[in-house]
Amino acid sequence: MKIIGLKTNHRVNPLGFAMDKPSFTYQVVDTAAAKQTAAQVQVASDEAFEQILFDSGKTASIDSLAYSPDMKLEPCTRYYWRVTVWAENGEYATSEPAWFETAKAPGSWSAKWIAHTMEQGPAAWFTRGVAAKKAVARARAYMVGLGIYELYINGEKIGDEYLAPGLHAYDKWIQYQTYDVTKAFQAGENQIEVWVGDGWYRGRYGFQGKEQIYGNETALIAEFVLEYADGSRETIVTDESWQAKKSKVTFANIYDGECYDDRIEDGTLYPVRAAGLGYDRLEARLSPPIVANERITPVAVLNTPAGETVLDMGQNMVGLLEIKLDEPAGTEVFLQFGEILQHDNFYRDNLRSALEEYHFISSGKPVTIRQHFTFYGFRFVKVSGMTKPVEKENFTGVVLHSEMERRGWIETSDPLINRLFLNAIWGQKGNFVDVPTDCPQRDERMGWTGDAQAFSGTATFNMDTYAFYSKYGRDLAYEQGELEGAVPHVVPMGGMIQGGSTAWGEAATVIPWNCYLHYGDKEILESQFKSMKDWVDFIKRQDEAAGGKRLWTTGFHFGDWLALDNYKDPKSCFGATDNYFIASAYYCYSAMLVAKAAKVLGKEELAKEYSELSDQVRAAIQREYVTPNGRLSIETQTAHVMALFMNLVPQEQRPRVIADLRELLKKNDWKLTTGFVGTIYLCRVLSENGCNDVAYRLLMNRDYPSWIYEVLMGATTVWERWNSVLPNGLISDTGMNSLNHYAYGSVVEWMYRNVAGIQPVEDEPGFRCVRLAPQPNARLDWVKTKLDSAAGVYVSEWKIEHGKLSFRFEVPFNAEAEILLPDARLEKVLYNGQPLSASTFWTEQQGDCVNVKVLTGVYEFAYEPEKLYARTFSIYSATKDVIANPEARKAVESVLPNLMDLRDNTNQRLPLESSELSLRDQIGNPFVGVTPELLDKIEELLNQIPCEK
Repeated sequence: MKIIGLKTNHRVNPLGFAMDKPSFTYQVVDTAAAKQTAAQVQVASDEAFEQILFDSGKTASIDSLAYSPDMKLEPCTRYYWRVTVWAENGEYATSEPAWFETAKAPGSWSAKWIAHTMEQGPAAWFTRGVAAKKAVARARAYMVGLGIYELYINGEKIGDEYLAPGLHAYDKWIQYQTYDVTKAFQAGENQIEVWVGDGWYRGRYGFQGKEQIYGNETALIAEFVLEYADGSRETIVTDESWQAKKSKVTFANIYDGECYDDRIEDGTLYPVRAAGLGYDRLEARLSPPIVANERITPVAVLNTPAGETVLDMGQNMVGLLEIKLDEPAGTEVFLQFGEILQHDNFYRDNLRSALEEYHFISSGKPVTIRQHFTFYGFRFVKVSGMTKPVEKENFTGVVLHSEMERRGWIETSDPLINRLFLNAIWGQKGNFVDVPTDCPQRDERMGWTGDAQAFSGTATFNMDTYAFYSKYGRDLAYEQGELEGAVPHVVPMGGMIQGGSTAWGEAATVIPWNCYLHYGDKEILESQFKSMKDWVDFIKRQDEAAGGKRLWTTGFHFGDWLALDNYKDPKSCFGATDNYFIASAYYCYSAMLVAKAAKVLGKEELAKEYSELSDQVRAAIQREYVTPNGRLSIETQTAHVMALFMNLVPQEQRPRVIADLRELLKKNDWKLTTGFVGTIYLCRVLSENGCNDVAYRLLMNRDYPSWIYEVLMGATTVWERWNSVLPNGLISDTGMNSLNHYAYGSVVEWMYRNVAGIQPVEDEPGFRCVRLAPQPNARLDWVKTKLDSAAGVYVSEWKIEHGKLSFRFEVPFNAEAEILLPDARLEKVLYNGQPLSASTFWTEQQGDCVNVKVLTGVYEFAYEPEKLYARTFSIYSATKDVIANPEARKAVESVLPNLMDLRDNTNQRLPLESSELSLRDQIGNPFVGVTPELLDKIEELLNQIPCEK
């Protein structure tokens, strides 16, 4: 037995983070045991645990998903903790120590905010010498620079963090950071330098591209606490004794890039002055650090038809470019960043006003350079000004995103699906830079709440997002207070003080609930409950002001943003689904989530109140939008998807809504029209309501609009629009067209939940108990999925071979699973090669499925399913393939006896034997005269005939 993954407040060894109370989590691996019977947590002031401060004793009450010791924490103190676990088979183990260190006590600052007295530019270097008279045993820096800063001691950068302190609502709170600088200080003279640039705080940022949104000057506050080996201590604080000097960074901007003049050697020191920002907003950090998670070497150096030299990184990425240079003094190297080529030439018009540039002027010395106060979203880099050949080995893409551990992996038999999954992963990497942004490249990069909530389910499967969303929730709640409960369109608002749109505001309810469901730690519900409730109360006030009909029928809403069904105005960004239907549906859904959260937190009266409110809204929706026979008055895919996902129609009317949704898709040639709202739930609703075949068809459709269309067009991240790039390779629109926009990557949640079948259970959150209910389809030969959940590693694999199904599952220690084997008969299922019916498991035949309940372990099943699991012909198969198969051709000719003599409107016989067109496109052409009813009959027959892969 081994205990791993020790985290405090969902972070590994956190230093100086906000911590009202510690919450410990861990995992157990490498054991034959199934259940934890007891555990013991100890907290000490030393790593040897000679000074124990807390001991839970051996108890059955400790949960690996979240355990909080009842102890008072002192500021600026490091604590060590460990856990011992006992299992039902007698095994036990004790973990290696983990640690956490508390931040400063609130209100204990003795340092001053300082600003430089030079003409205000984009960056300044604050500096001070420190004489360490004795050997330094321990040293900490508590500090923050506004807007972005880097700390250097004796010329060496401290820490592996970039773009600190990140993006947050600076007008409500300012996060300071804590650094362990023990090894940086040497006996004798030391020089501290802090580079500070404008960043989000003071530079050009926000939807309107304003400057100085949060402040009009760069500033710094810092305290360096040195503890010497003899036990004495010294504190160095920012005050008027510090000095400033000119920065080599002569321009820096989040949107436009950076200029660095390495020739600047001005040693002139300037006085500083008190900045007077006060201490009220200073809080210990919540933001996970933005770090370099990987490095990429360009795949090629391109020489374009326009005569440009362009690096191809091979991947649309977000971060910095590191460059090795050896250029003569005065040489200006000029880099421009973009996402796509057009006509094989460099292109960046879709960045709008964002320049995304880097200027470097050489001092004549060999250097390795990078950017300091900006970041880029890019795949291609245009290089100008170098006197020496551009060699790809001298360039490295530094991939930046908030520190989050990878949790989920999916691999399938189809390389295109695998690329789609990676595109969603890369979209998350690029847009999780302290806040969940809409895009990382153009003049926006804002925390749009609609995008954030749409992708949050997928995000929590892909990576450990608990700490990341905890910080975003703090920002959201702070900003919400300014709007009387309404959730802003973007968080932080960044000068855009607007909010109250449905689906966007659901970031307040959906994200905390997804985190609770995935991690099983109710702390996030406790910290966000007021925000959740305030959002629903805001909606209710709009409802009451409009007459109290329990519908939301007022205000501006983005609705089903970028849907494709607005045929009256195809250029509009607004979908055809009634915005007030969507608003009312989310009113019902969010009220339900508040009720669920209240129940978890033991707030029974509030749980009852909001559950009743949700029921009232549901009833009002049914009166307004649903006929007595179950027909929705809004004939869009999104409306039907929402009605099914959010349980807006009575149970007895669901079959009608499901049938109507299927018919809507069929009428649109099995192509989606959904936007940001409908796409989130589309495939999940189909798979969970008897239309799994349609969900797979949508996933694997190669034509526009589809996910695979993007892949085939060369996408390495998910696009903002279904047609961001046209079939001819040209970008479709420059006004609003990001090629790294993760919202439509929400299909990956369906892949985890339905394709792989790993589904969390609300009553046992944190994957302590799961439903393993894969839904295979013959369009894929196999799927392998791994999820490193809060409870441990789950594996779900399936394979279709010669019409037979086989499954392999792994369930972690102290967890249990309900396995549902689809289209199975109990007496035909083999478990590890032996009849399942003879096993000791709890098993049951449930309709077409076999239900097996298991504990920790590895489980393999195989059987011949009760329905055909093979790829079949359809009217969408290539015509020549249908004609070449005797059985398929016979099926078509049973409906169309004169098939081989079908003619078009010029009386020319159709070239069926060699046609690459689908059968539907070939014979369904209106000039041929084959009716839709006959096509339906042909489709029904072809679906029974297996085809070769």
